[in-house]
Amino acid sequence: MSEEQFVCIGCGVKVQTENPDELGYAPHSALQKETIICQRCFRLKHYNEVQDVSLTDDDFLKILNEIGQSDALIVKIVDIFDFNGSWLPGLHRFVGNNKILLVGNKVDLLPKSVKTNKLINWMKQESKQLGLKPEEVYLASAAKGYSINEIAAAIDHYREGKDVYVVGCTNVGKSTFINRILKEVTGEGDVITTSHFPGTTLDIIEIPLSDGKALVDTPGIINHHQMAHYVDKRDLKVITPKKEIKPKVYQLNEAQTLFFGGLARFDYIAGGRRSFVCHFSNELTIHRTKTEKADELYRNHAGEMLTPPREEQMETFPELVKHEFTIKEPKTDIVFSGLGWITVNEGGAKVAAYVPKGVHAMIRKSLI
Repeated sequence: MSEEQFVCIGCGVKVQTENPDELGYAPHSALQKETIICQRCFRLKHYNEVQDVSLTDDDFLKILNEIGQSDALIVKIVDIFDFNGSWLPGLHRFVGNNKILLVGNKVDLLPKSVKTNKLINWMKQESKQLGLKPEEVYLASAAKGYSINEIAAAIDHYREGKDVYVVGCTNVGKSTFINRILKEVTGEGDVITTSHFPGTTLDIIEIPLSDGKALVDTPGIINHHQMAHYVDKRDLKVITPKKEIKPKVYQLNEAQTLFFGGLARFDYIAGGRRSFVCHFSNELTIHRTKTEKADELYRNHAGEMLTPPREEQMETFPELVKHEFTIKEPKTDIVFSGLGWITVNEGGAKVAAYVPKGVHAMIRKSLI
C-alpha cells in the first residue's frame, strides 16, 4: 500500500514519513498500526503538547465553499461561553439551501442559575440578527455528554439520508462533540484528536455512517478576534473555563477599575455605588484599583502581577483599546469577547471596557 493513502484519523491530514517538520509527519513504524495517527496528534493526545500549523484562512474558506456546494445537513457548533466570539460570521453565505442545526456547546460552564429555555430563545434571536435561521437550537455539553442523545436523534432526523458537516470556530469543542456523537451511535471511543488548543483538526475528516453517507469534521475556522490568539499556549487553560464558573460580585464606586489578568480592563465611570457581577474563568485573577492609578499599574505590572499575558509577551502584546458604553437598560452584559462578561443589573451607568486591539467588546441583553 503506498503512503499516499494514509490519512491521520486524529486530524484528517495526509500522512508522510519524509519530513518531521512538515504537516502530517509520522515515523514509518506508525504505519504498521491499525489506526494511523500523525506525530502532532500523538503528542497532543499523550503529552498535551501542541505544534504550530501552517494552514491559512484561504484554506479554510476553500473548505467552506465545498460545504456550500454539497447537499448536506450542517451542524454549527458555538461556544455558549463565548457566543459572539465563536460565531462564524460568513457562514450563511456558504450554506446554500442546506438545513442547519445550531448547537451551543459548553453549557456546563454556565452558572446553574441560567434558565435553559431563556438561553435557547436568546440564541434564536441572536442567530436571526446574525443572518442565520437554524431548524433547531440545542444546548449541549460535549465534555459531559449532556443532550448528546437528543442531538444525535435530531441529526438523524434532519439529515434525511444526506452527509452531515460539523462546522465551528477553533476551540468550540467540535471534535469532542463529534467523538460524543460517535460514541452514542457506535459505542466507539475517541476517534478524533481533541484539545483546548485552537486549530486541532487540519483537514476534513470523513467518518462513514451506516447508510454509506458520512459525518464530516471540518477544521476549526480561525476567528482573529478571539482572545485565545493573544495568550501563550500555556495560559489557555487560565482563560478557558473547565468547570462551572462562579460569578464574582464587586461593589464599585465611580472611578474604580478592575483588571482581568493583564488581558482586559473595566472602568466604572459614573452611576453611583453599585454592584457588578463578573462571569470569567475561575482561574483568572481579578485585580481592583482606583482608575487614576490604573494606567501606571498596567505599565508597571502587566506580565507579572497582572497575568496572563506573560512578561516575555509584553513586547509584542497589542495595546488595550478603550470602548465606552452607556448602560441604559437594566440587566445588561458587557462582553469581553473570548474572556467573559460583566452583568450590570440596573441601568444608568457609564462604563469603559478595554480589550487587546482586534478583540471585540460589546453590550447585550443579559444572559443570566
